[in-house]
Amino acid sequence: MPRVLTAAVAQMGPVARDESRVQVIDRLITMMRHAHARGAELVVFPELALTTFFPRWVLDSQDEIDSFFETEMPSNETQPLFEVGKELGVGFHLGYAEKLTGDDGVTHYFNTAILVDQNGEISGKYRKVHLPGHAEPQPGQPHQHLEKRYFEVGDLGFPAFRSMDGVMGMCICNDRRWPETYRVLGLQGVEMVMLGYNTPTTNPFQETESPHLGMFHNHLSMQAGAYQNGAWVLASAKAGTEEGVHHMGGSCIISPTGEMVVQAMTEGDEVIVAECDLDRGKYIRETIFNFDAHRRIEHYGLITERTGAVPPPEK
Repeated sequence: MPRVLTAAVAQMGPVARDESRVQVIDRLITMMRHAHARGAELVVFPELALTTFFPRWVLDSQDEIDSFFETEMPSNETQPLFEVGKELGVGFHLGYAEKLTGDDGVTHYFNTAILVDQNGEISGKYRKVHLPGHAEPQPGQPHQHLEKRYFEVGDLGFPAFRSMDGVMGMCICNDRRWPETYRVLGLQGVEMVMLGYNTPTTNPFQETESPHLGMFHNHLSMQAGAYQNGAWVLASAKAGTEEGVHHMGGSCIISPTGEMVVQAMTEGDEVIVAECDLDRGKYIRETIFNFDAHRRIEHYGLITERTGAVPPPEK
């Protein structure tokens, strides 16, 4: 009997700097109700869904920086999303900026995502590992990308969770480009990977690639990760021109075969839905990419040892 989970990706259009949490949560609830009306049992929201993408600015006031972070989840402002999810029986993935004080009394800041089950309970948490950009502003750029300034590297690894009758994993934005992300989750038998991203159409820190190539690489990395690990990938973007910076969008649902099942067609708030058979990738994990039978990690170092490492080119 197939284990079918009807899942939705809720892409968001721009979030203005002065848009309140209450206004954003109203948008998320509207999309959740729309997804539920189409049969969805799970909704994936984007990275840093509750605010504008603030790492594009140099912020000097700690109070202003802290205003973009959540100190508890659910909070008073986000509680309605949890309540509606429980009322509808819809789980959700939510990305947000997390501030917490550790046992040592030190305050920590993370780019975080949570998985909330159909009973409104948090069943998993992930903190972003691959932080892009810089810690210091780069002169002469049209906008900054300062995640390393505002966030610490995630300290939870890449955990997998049993929830909604499946093995679930999460990652965030730049994590999606690294094969290690999917492989570590795949080694835990993950069946579905949820992620959100806020990706500018152009990258101000490198030679600019054409927008179509940026979108191609966006999807390529996720399709490869899905196929090589026999897992569904549900990717939700922030899209459109937000505070003067254009975000590529391209939210999608990718099957364990690496095929694009459905893709968002706009750059605004949009819900896409697919029936995801959690057993769809089983034959891939048991045959083509059967790690126990075919993966030969003990030989990788031996190959390098025998051939010699290729030295980097001279500058």
